[in-house]
Amino acid sequence: MEDRAIVDLYWARDEKAIKETESKYSKYLSTIAYNIVTDIMDAQECLNDTYLHAWNAMPEDRPEMLSTYLGKFTRNIAIDLYRKKTASKRKASEYTLSLDELDECISGGNNVEETVDRSLLSKAISDFLRRRSEEKRNIFICRYFYCDSAKDIASKAGMKESSVRSILMRERDALKAYLRKEGFEV
Repeated sequence: MEDRAIVDLYWARDEKAIKETESKYSKYLSTIAYNIVTDIMDAQECLNDTYLHAWNAMPEDRPEMLSTYLGKFTRNIAIDLYRKKTASKRKASEYTLSLDELDECISGGNNVEETVDRSLLSKAISDFLRRRSEEKRNIFICRYFYCDSAKDIASKAGMKESSVRSILMRERDALKAYLRKEGFEV
């Protein structure tokens, strides 16, 4: 079913919207959640919360890219759950690994989670990414937004894992230089 039709079902308050969303996007959303929480049951909980959130908050503008809209919900829900479950300990996941990689670019004295939330930094990173090639931008987003592993990114992009790691390292260095130029303390 097309995204527009699924959104129409949400607006009509038809429960079929959730079934169609699950049918079309559960694998995609599960991957996002699992990369952050690293537990299948927690990832499923995140998906259920995503469907509920979509049901309760479908926006007036009716998203064209339902996958991105739902992906943001899932990511935020998974990050919140991850933080809640690991408040006293730091558990290894693609989420923590990707934050650790970015830490050298954007630390600036606070922890990465607080820094990334700042709107000015967010805008600067978006501006930086718009200037990158589509391939580099996609690799960067897969790693640092969706928290995909380098191995998974390489598989999707038809590249060697070492090539993906090299691109990520160069992009982090380029981001660091860009942020310095824009006046951010790195």
